[in-house]
Amino acid sequence: MARLVKQYVLEVEIERLEDGRYIADCPEFEGCHAEGDTPSEALENLEEVARMVIDLCREKGLPLPPEFGESSEPKVIKTRMVLVA
Repeated sequence: MARLVKQYVLEVEIERLEDGRYIADCPEFEGCHAEGDTPSEALENLEEVARMVIDLCREKGLPLPPEFGESSEPKVIKTRMVLVA
């Protein structure tokens, strides 16, 4: 039986580290963070970690983040994008 795919809204903070790398952190999940050489790479790595944390929460019956479109209120996702052109 296939599991239903759900979309979650995660708050993410990205910070530049002293060594020039970046760390992406999801404050609502303890231990849900990842590093990368660029903000984009850190986010990409965080996506994989977040999936593992969500799977663990499901297994242990822990709270999950809100699902995308769960409420009637509009969801706004704010971020900055670094573009090299």
